[in-house]
Amino acid sequence: MVLRIVQLCLAVLGVALGLGVGPGRAQSGLDLVEMRVLPGWRMANGMHMAALEVRLEPGWKTYWRAPGDAGIPPSFDWRRSRNLADVELVWPTPTISLQGGVRTIGYRDVLILPMRVVPAREGGEVGLSGRIEMGVCKDVCVPIEMRVSQRLSGDNRTPDARIVAALVSRPYSADEAEVGRVACRLSQVGDSLALRAEIDMPGMGGQETAIIEVDDPQIWVAPASTTRQGGRLVAQTRLYHAEGQSFALNRSGIRITVLGQSRLGQSRAVDIHGCPAG
Repeated sequence: MVLRIVQLCLAVLGVALGLGVGPGRAQSGLDLVEMRVLPGWRMANGMHMAALEVRLEPGWKTYWRAPGDAGIPPSFDWRRSRNLADVELVWPTPTISLQGGVRTIGYRDVLILPMRVVPAREGGEVGLSGRIEMGVCKDVCVPIEMRVSQRLSGDNRTPDARIVAALVSRPYSADEAEVGRVACRLSQVGDSLALRAEIDMPGMGGQETAIIEVDDPQIWVAPASTTRQGGRLVAQTRLYHAEGQSFALNRSGIRITVLGQSRLGQSRAVDIHGCPAG
């Protein structure tokens, strides 16, 4: 797969540049990233709202959960945490960048990534400890591995304005965006599946782009072509198994994010879960 080859090359390049691992900062002269956990607040439902703050050097960017045509998808490992049942990431709306005909999806300067943290023992303090892997890019792309830790006390109930602002910038839900019918047609094409998604929804503004994801990490999804037919958005793509074998697709695990742009030039999006037959 082209994307897998590109990601491997980027990883090798990062090693060649000598970019290592460190507790909170990249251990190299580049000093590309600062990362920490904003402790946030304990919510009335017992969950804790925190956030990962990622600060990049000027001109550098990092990736959204689906990086685009070429890039390094981020990964998060919280297994060393104490009193932790689950962590749910709430991704702010990303922006699309084009460089040399290659489309990437992500963030520049500062990323505040909200996290809904579920304590294993209700009311107790959470000792959050994470290992984060991500790619950062400018003229070249390099992989970064960093560790963060933070105590999340159940005593603080005051919301953090930085985290609140990041939550406000998340994509709309399908209901909020007044999405109507959503349907996907699948057909076998050689060793791949062709997917055509039809979504009845208002325009998001600007050049709309649909990003399609699936819940099986062994399935690679090609960049989708996106067109609009009046009140209907049509996205078409191909899906391949990483080992070249046949596969079945879980329709409820299909996730479609439609990115657009407001009249003020701000990125906005809608997040659609599931794509039944149509």
